[in-house]
Amino acid sequence: MPKIIGISGNITTPSRTLSLVNAVVTRASQKFHSPGDVIDIAQIAEDLGPTVSFNNFPASLTQVYEKLHQSDLIVIGTPIYKASYTGLLKHFFDLIDPKKLTGKVAILVATGGSDHHALVLESHLRSLASFFGIYTIPTTIYAKDIEFKDYQLESPLIEQRIDQALEQASVLIKQHLAEALVA
Repeated sequence: MPKIIGISGNITTPSRTLSLVNAVVTRASQKFHSPGDVIDIAQIAEDLGPTVSFNNFPASLTQVYEKLHQSDLIVIGTPIYKASYTGLLKHFFDLIDPKKLTGKVAILVATGGSDHHALVLESHLRSLASFFGIYTIPTTIYAKDIEFKDYQLESPLIEQRIDQALEQASVLIKQHLAEALVA
């Protein structure tokens, strides 16, 4: 049974990104019969912002990072802002020991106002995950603002992409869990 965690890199509430990350984590939990949890950067921003060393975390961040380190499947989500992911999401990842995420599996998701931002998933998030040795699946999920109503996802096309991404993730998760048993 894989451990599932989502990270929503949005720093405002309400959040379409949080809604999308929750939708993917919920579907993953159903598919893999495993509970999932979501780290909402907006909820930890007050502690995360002033933290500059991974050797000196506040207790609240220690718990968050421990959940991430124990996960098998990570849903990494961000709103696209000025052609990139949010600065606080970058800061969140800057505080991680790169070896702690090696071999984990990630689904990359993002939200934005137009199709022009969709490539950020490939050019920025995939390279970030690669730095940490995280396996990313081929399908990414990008949802435009118009695919939400009252901050809730309402798009059959995006829901199909979520299912496609989870099918791809299942192959890598099985491999990841098999390797973990051998180690």
